[in-house]
Parts: sequence; structure tokens; C-alpha cells
Amino acid sequence: MYLGIDIGTSEVKALLLSESHKVIATAGATLYVSRPHPGHSEQDPASWWTATCIALKALQEKHPAEYAAVKAIGLSGQMHGAVLLDQADQVLRPAILWNDTRCALECQEMMAALPSAAQLAGSLIMPGFTAPKLRWVARHEPQIFAQVAKVLLPKDYVRLMLTGEHITDLSDASGTAWLDVAKRAWSPELLLLSGLTQAQMPRVVEGSAPGGQLSANVAAQLGLQVGMVVAGGAGDNASSAVGMGAVHAGEGFLSLGTSGVLFVVTPRFAPNAASATHAFCHAVPQTWHQMSVMLSAASCLQWAKQALGAASESELEAKAAALSFEERASAPLFLPYLSGERTPHNDAVTRGSLHGLSHSSDQAALAYAVIEGVTFGLTDGLNALKKAGSNVTRLSLVGGGARSAFWAQQLASSLNVEIVTHAESTAGGALGAARLGWLATGASVPDVCTRPGVTHSYQPDANEQAFLAPRYAKFQALYPALKALQ
Repeated sequence: MYLGIDIGTSEVKALLLSESHKVIATAGATLYVSRPHPGHSEQDPASWWTATCIALKALQEKHPAEYAAVKAIGLSGQMHGAVLLDQADQVLRPAILWNDTRCALECQEMMAALPSAAQLAGSLIMPGFTAPKLRWVARHEPQIFAQVAKVLLPKDYVRLMLTGEHITDLSDASGTAWLDVAKRAWSPELLLLSGLTQAQMPRVVEGSAPGGQLSANVAAQLGLQVGMVVAGGAGDNASSAVGMGAVHAGEGFLSLGTSGVLFVVTPRFAPNAASATHAFCHAVPQTWHQMSVMLSAASCLQWAKQALGAASESELEAKAAALSFEERASAPLFLPYLSGERTPHNDAVTRGSLHGLSHSSDQAALAYAVIEGVTFGLTDGLNALKKAGSNVTRLSLVGGGARSAFWAQQLASSLNVEIVTHAESTAGGALGAARLGWLATGASVPDVCTRPGVTHSYQPDANEQAFLAPRYAKFQALYPALKALQ
């Protein structure tokens, strides 16, 4: 058995995987996000460890024999978060998360100070990344910055709890804007932009390599074998790719979770910062990937549920799906920028909007507008990846949004690619994490990173494409028009 632990934004998920590739069970524990000021997003790192212990306890109670047979652990997690530790490994402040936009000014300063930064880091330096967060802390919280002995990413704080070691993997490190992505090593030039040195960074390993061993006291606490390997692991997106078997050039997935991600594997480092895409290390050796990211995806439907007083997101999705093309045509257009946007706009301060409201804009019409707006945002992302050189004809759909057949079909039509779902589609990063744990024991990539069976396939629908095309053209025109009013 192999154990995958995914430190998400809203939940910690744990998964048991057998050597026959069967997912035995999953368990989760919810997390709270604090927003103390507009544009701020923070979490208490201790809550990740508490939630991890709760999820593992649930797995142990449901499947004691399988849990006791775990041979290795893999980690996955939300990327970019800044966990600041002092010399005694005490947390100095709440972790600043990936969807925190407070450091837009610092990004501009860093890009101006080192014009080659995007080529080194594989991306423009954006507010979500870790590096500008530390520059912000240095400016606004100098007394805290002066105490920083180590900076860890969210999953690697959980690793510290498991192993007592400061280690990260190359895929997650790529999202800091401190890594020389081509060389797969920390960049002194990039670190200097945040006033940091390599001594304050964790050791980097490949995601499929060992990244520590389970300590004796924690093994006893969790009911696991002492000394078992903890894999390097991966950022949530690279981990999801491993879970879907996307480890070869041209393979990819679409994640419809809190954020929206299009991920395509590349055989070499291929940055294209002009399109606001990311070129990062993959979780397997000598492999890279390109990625487009929108900051608010399925979370937009969660916002709509709260704003409209609906019982659930699935209720809203069902009402939207029931609309005819004629009824959808009168729905407003929705810009899904509730937390700003990365690809293709790289705009931390822009916000969402509804355009074309009328007396007939009922709950179903608004729900449709939100779903369609996220679809169009992902279409923008795929177009940006195409400009960066990626070509893809089929994408696995993962994340909570993978449960919606209506959304999957709309994505296939708008993106003009085949969309496939799998029984494991909602497992996300936890499945990939378990596979990385398996690889860290010495297993081979071909044996472990198989493609899961297809549950459903969605092909582009010509009638839906004809309906969506003019609405997408209007959607594309809205951002520059509203940007002029900011």
C-alpha cells in the first residue's frame, strides 16, 4: 500500500493506493482560509498538520489492515504558499497563500531589477508566487523577515512534521520564482531579489526521489512504520498529472478546482512569459511542463451558490444545464476574475463582473453565466498555451468540477479538444502523491504512471461551438474595455 497526502486550500485529502493501482479509500478534513484584508489570503500551517492527522486517522479506522501495510508516503500540495520559520522551526506568521495578491508592486520591482527573471524562472514573477511575498514581508514586516531561517511550501511544512527535514521537490520549487528551472537548481540571482540566500531554502529533490524518512515519534503517533520513505512529492498540478499518467510530451489535463489549470507535458524547458504561461519542472526527472492558470474556477460556482442562496453547486449546475440554447443566449456574460487573474492577463487587481443583466436574469441564467465564464477563461488559457508552443488534442478532466457532465461537454466544445474523465478524476493530487511515494521505493515510471481507464469521453459539439463562438468573442472584448475604467 502507498499513502498519498494532498494539502489543498480548502481540504487535506489522504488516499490509500494498492500495488494493483486500486484506490482503496480516501478521507479528508476541511481547512479554513483567512482573509484579513482585501487581496489577502492566509492559513495557519498548524491547521494543515491537524487536518492531516484527522484524515489519516479516518483511513486507519476504516481500513486498518491496508493502512498498516503502507510502505511509503507521497506529498502533494497547493503551490506558492510562504511558510516562514525561525531557527527553532517555529512559524513566524500565518502562511501567505497562492491566491494572495498583496505583492503586485514587488513583482514589478523584481522584474525591473532583473529583466532575465522570466527566462530563469520560466514565468513572469506574479503576485501568487512565493518570491514577491518575501519581498513584501521584508518591506512591511521587517522584524519578522529578520528572523526567517527557512522558507517552506505548504506540503513541505507537513513533511517537516513527518520527517524533521527541510526538503522540497522541483515541481513545487518551480512555483517560487527562486528556481533556475532549466538547471533544476536554486538561482542565487533570483533569491537575491527577495533578500534571501540558498541557506534559507530547503534541499531540492526530484518528486519521484526519496525526500526524508518518517520519524519514530510521528510513526508511533500515526500508526505507521518508522523510517518509511517520504517521497519528494509535487505541487498539486504536477501531482495530478502523475495521477492521470501524464508524464510524456503532449499529454495533459485540465483541473477544475478552486483554481483552473491547463497542464501539458513538454520534453524540454520551453518558457514563453509573454503569454503569461508557466514553464516548470515536472515531478519526474528531466521532464518539464507548460501550464496556464486562472485563479478562480469552480470556486466561482461556490461564490454563486452563496450569493444566490442556492442549496448546493450541483443544484445551480442542474438548473444551468436545463436551459435551451435560446435561454442561454439571454444569460449575462461573466468575467471570472474574483481574485484577479494570471493567464492570460497577469492582473492582480482586476475583478469579476456580470455584463448584460436584465429582469429575466434568474438563478438559472446567472448559474449558466458563471459556468460559461469559467469555461471561457480556460479557453483563454489554452489559446495562451498554443502561443507558447503546446499542442494537445485530449485532456483529462480532474478536480471537483469533473463531476459535472454538462461542464465537461461545454469545455470540450469551447476548447475544441476531447475531454475525458476517469473514476479517479476527483482524487486529484492525492493519487499522484501516492504514486510518487511508490516511485520513491524504486519502482519504475512505466509501471507506476499508467493511464487510468476512461469513464466518459466528451467530443466537441458543432452546434454548441456555433452558439459559444459569438459569446466568447464578446467575453474577450470585455476585459480590455473594463480595464480602461480601473
